[in-house]
Amino acid sequence: MFASRGFKLTALLASLVMAFSMVAVDTAEARRGGSFGSRGFNTQRVIPATPTSPKATAPVERTMTNGTTRNNGLASTPARPSLFGGFGGALLGGLLFSGLFGMMFGYGFGGFGGMLALLVQLVVVGLIINWFFRRRQAATAGGAPLNSYQMGSGSSAGASTGAGPRSSASRRAGGRDQVGITDRDLSLFETRLAELQDAYSREDYAALRRITTPEVMGYLAEELGANASRGVRNEVFDVKLLEGDVAESWREGNRAFATVAMRYESRDITRNRATGEIVAGDDRVTPMTEIWTFVRDGNGPWLVSAIQEA
Repeated sequence: MFASRGFKLTALLASLVMAFSMVAVDTAEARRGGSFGSRGFNTQRVIPATPTSPKATAPVERTMTNGTTRNNGLASTPARPSLFGGFGGALLGGLLFSGLFGMMFGYGFGGFGGMLALLVQLVVVGLIINWFFRRRQAATAGGAPLNSYQMGSGSSAGASTGAGPRSSASRRAGGRDQVGITDRDLSLFETRLAELQDAYSREDYAALRRITTPEVMGYLAEELGANASRGVRNEVFDVKLLEGDVAESWREGNRAFATVAMRYESRDITRNRATGEIVAGDDRVTPMTEIWTFVRDGNGPWLVSAIQEA
């Protein structure tokens, strides 16, 4: 029975569905708005935990940077490989497609028992690959969490020069804060949070371009374009910062980077562009924790270079 032509076709279809589901899940990992941008040389590194973000944050998912970065904020190489790329993809592909071709030519899976054995192998390989990536991620995190600071509500929108004494948060951060973040810097980070959410809600491309790197601007423009094609508008308003931590800061030549964990509350809804009806989200204040990275050339203004969900 298991060697019948009908069973072979059914098994082939099931295997193709399995392969498609793997591709679909892998694509969905880098979902729009979840994790994008560049952290310079640290783009591929895990962000250490802080009191605001108690768990280490995985490397940036949607990025053009792979260990090096250009002066204009655009990156030179593709993003990190997916779980099913490289070694994992070759191994899984070998298991799956050797069975497929074998089955089409009358051997390979060997009936239901062979199919079951293949599924078990896929599960085992997936667990091994997952364990490997978790070990590599944990090895790059390192270090102890830093103390948090409270960002004030009185922010200045002007460009920060970095001059002045270190903030108390910077002193608590110790060696992880190589730049020496000041209170003025912290106020500007809070301002950037509110400015970006407001400009995004209004679909103000000029305002977004003024406070982000070209790479982040490209991702935001892509999201806005996708919203417009679906006939919806995403609005984020009533933004209030509750708590923030300096996770780390460093220099790359004349450029300074600062990665900050921010917990804030806001109203996040999606409306039908034609009717104004809310089609997604609740019109109520909800909390959110994200990791934002800022970059500054020389004494220029801090620009948003990466946004990640904690």
